[in-house]
Amino acid sequence: MSSTALPRVREVDVAPCVFCGILGGELEASIVLDEPEVLGFLDLHPWSTGHALLVPRRHAQHLDELTEAERASLIEAGNRVSRAMRDAGLADDVHFVINDGPRAAQTVPHAHLHVVPRSRHDRRRMLARLLTAMVPPLWKRSRDDLDRTAATLREALAQAPK
Repeated sequence: MSSTALPRVREVDVAPCVFCGILGGELEASIVLDEPEVLGFLDLHPWSTGHALLVPRRHAQHLDELTEAERASLIEAGNRVSRAMRDAGLADDVHFVINDGPRAAQTVPHAHLHVVPRSRHDRRRMLARLLTAMVPPLWKRSRDDLDRTAATLREALAQAPK
């Protein structure tokens, strides 16, 4: 038997990518960050108020399909958004989450970084969210609510030191 490693088998994506639809302007989103390499928008089913998704503009399902520069842009954008969450009073701390592939709970086949605001008193809410994670309608936010939060984060990003 050969010691050569087999290439990783990729999932075949037969459905259109939701994030590519947002990137192309075909689907609605509450935009937080719009940069040459990365687009940031609020999660429609957030774990907490301000939960942002940052996506590279080029479609790739897995992180290792991105260039080093694209990965660096994604993480740096996450750092700026997390700082804006703190500055806007939406977070004491922040979870950075990347689910890299379907068996890692990646539900949209496009690499993305979750930036999830956390506060010192949110343990019960986060536990309830975890226990009901498979019931998205319970956690869906209105577009008006998402747009207001996105505006707050855009303002905090604009006021951040460069």
